[in-house]
Amino acid sequence: MPLKKPHDLLIPGVLLIAFTWNGILMSNVEQQGRSDAGTNRLAGSSSPYLLQHKDNPVDWFPWGPEAFEKAAREDKPVFLSIGYSTCHWCHVMAHESFEDPEVARLMNDAFVSIKVDREERPDIDGIYMSACHMITGSGGWPLTIIMTPDQKPFFVGTYIPKTSRYGRTGMMELVPRIKEIWEKRRDEVDTSADRITEALRQMSDGGDGGSLGPELLDRAHADLAARFDEEHGGFGRAPKFPTPHVMLFLLRHAERTGDGKALAMVEKTLEAMRRGGMYDHLGFGFHRYSTDREWRVPHFEKMLYDQAQLALLYVEGYQATGKAAYRRTAEEIFEYVLRDMTAPDGGFYSAEDADSEGEEGKFYLWSEDEIRSILDEDDADLVVRLFNVEKGGNFLEEATRHRTGTNILFRTGGLDEIAAELEIPSDRLGERIERAREKLFVEREKRIHPGKDDKILLSWNGLMISALARGAVILQEPRYSEAARRAADFVLTRMRTGKGRLLRRFRAGEAGITAQLEDYAFFTAGLIDLYGCTFDAGYLKEAVNLNRQMIDHFVDAETGGFFATADDGEKLITRRMEADDGATPSGNSMAMVNLIRLGRMLGSAELEDLAAKTGGAFSKWIERSPSAFTHFMVALDLASGPSQELVIVGRREADDTQAMLRAVSSRFLPRLVVLFRDAGAEEGGDPVAELAPFTKPYAAIDGKATAYVCSGFQCEQPVTDPGEMMRLLEGDR
Repeated sequence: MPLKKPHDLLIPGVLLIAFTWNGILMSNVEQQGRSDAGTNRLAGSSSPYLLQHKDNPVDWFPWGPEAFEKAAREDKPVFLSIGYSTCHWCHVMAHESFEDPEVARLMNDAFVSIKVDREERPDIDGIYMSACHMITGSGGWPLTIIMTPDQKPFFVGTYIPKTSRYGRTGMMELVPRIKEIWEKRRDEVDTSADRITEALRQMSDGGDGGSLGPELLDRAHADLAARFDEEHGGFGRAPKFPTPHVMLFLLRHAERTGDGKALAMVEKTLEAMRRGGMYDHLGFGFHRYSTDREWRVPHFEKMLYDQAQLALLYVEGYQATGKAAYRRTAEEIFEYVLRDMTAPDGGFYSAEDADSEGEEGKFYLWSEDEIRSILDEDDADLVVRLFNVEKGGNFLEEATRHRTGTNILFRTGGLDEIAAELEIPSDRLGERIERAREKLFVEREKRIHPGKDDKILLSWNGLMISALARGAVILQEPRYSEAARRAADFVLTRMRTGKGRLLRRFRAGEAGITAQLEDYAFFTAGLIDLYGCTFDAGYLKEAVNLNRQMIDHFVDAETGGFFATADDGEKLITRRMEADDGATPSGNSMAMVNLIRLGRMLGSAELEDLAAKTGGAFSKWIERSPSAFTHFMVALDLASGPSQELVIVGRREADDTQAMLRAVSSRFLPRLVVLFRDAGAEEGGDPVAELAPFTKPYAAIDGKATAYVCSGFQCEQPVTDPGEMMRLLEGDR
């Protein structure tokens, strides 16, 4: 994202670095630390992002003590650049500046330079992105931080061009200016750095220990309704991000209150995103976000966390409405992930780049002539009409805003209208579209693909495991269950330390980096959902164990909130406690959901109490703007009830047991937790009864699958009929 023009810092008394130009000090210092092959210190990294910079003339260091010791020894500030492998503007800044010998000479003379992959180290990124937001009022990647050797920031920014243009200071001017300030105004720099760091530490303090009330659910809904784009779906104008947890909350609000407008907001957005250019209509899956209000022009990178969250959203949308279009979209997202984003051992890759052959979106764009050369006339006419293909192209070059002659594929209008216009029988239209799609997809596969970030991140894999497990249950598709199981087993066997602690990243045969809060919270959620899909008690047991590890190493005993990093992790300038739900839910909001679900599954008041304390830790912020914390609203909805617990006792593969499980999966019951006890288990060998002792007396009546239903903290008589079970669960709905 572009760097805003520097302005007065928001912290009183902090140095403002003025970007006035008085000439360039060129340095002939030789580059240090490069190998005989011409690579820098990043050549030994596992991160695909760091490896993209291994041939830069900048003398990059990975994050670690060597870099900071060198900075202290040579009395130089540290230039910290944070990005990720599929970040378009990261590529732009790299090509303009980090690959340029002039810029590199200046940087190597003035700084010790460090590269960080934000996806591997969200703890580092989170601290310095907070500084960027605090000082400039905005943020994004690449994130540019200049700091003291003891990691205290005194300059923040995002993308910086090589030379100054349009009022934006360039690297050629900025680096000498920072060097001059460092050498001649050190006291001011140190004072500024100290004050920024203190402000960051205050931001990381726990909350006031209040409580969250259910009235926040209505306030969050009202705020979202006021900001909803009635014409195009989503919120605000442009750019538009999918933020699925917002829609998950609205689905729950609609189910709770019967509010048809809340459901209409969800449906409008689901349909608009699916029709727009943000969706890959040929190969499936969603791009990162839409640069325009209409969802037509995407930022073309594809992220695993988007696929996971959007697949879950469309699955729940299908469950809540029964609309086949939502089911089909979820199935297509899963097809993309299983085809293109799944490692041989079962884990899921992180992302695909926006760029190929040095151009953003080139892999996905089509000219009309290309389409007509591949398809017969009738199918070409259909594709041109269906996807708004123009002879001169509908895609504009980013810098000049000139038409490129190529097209983004997006849909407008209804299929019945197109069928009538092209005189295609409605019952044949879907077949014709699929035939054309397959031909274009096969041809597109011959192109040079965007780069793939093939690292396996634990937190994002947890999200994907949840989506697949829920999809397996609701869509009744065993392939999804198997994929979720393989991924979970991969993590449990390959991404742990010898002591059973989780590791965050796996790549090139090696796991590393101490797992953080979001890793524990997202993966535990995945295991809970996988248990609900397979009823393999081993996954529930692992979820309970990992939840306990999370409490032991991340919780703030005083406030109940969870720190982003473990108590025995690397010590940074502050230990952050994050609550905002952004592109993904915060670790704290996901932890709160897990605590409630496990508390009800295990009959543990202790876990439910901690969940309430976790929400309360952030109450003063959530109460100011509950719609900024929509996954916390999902947790609050679950906590506020009416709670629903279901224990089914029966023989696992028996028809009557399966009938009960199918009945439950066919309804959208977002506050329901389900346990299954196998009536065929040997005496004393039932792990579910060991984990949830309150279920020990439950038995199958007369050898039939039996449902034990509790709702709103009161339990009904057991029933053996699936219809009666659903009547009890659905109550007056």
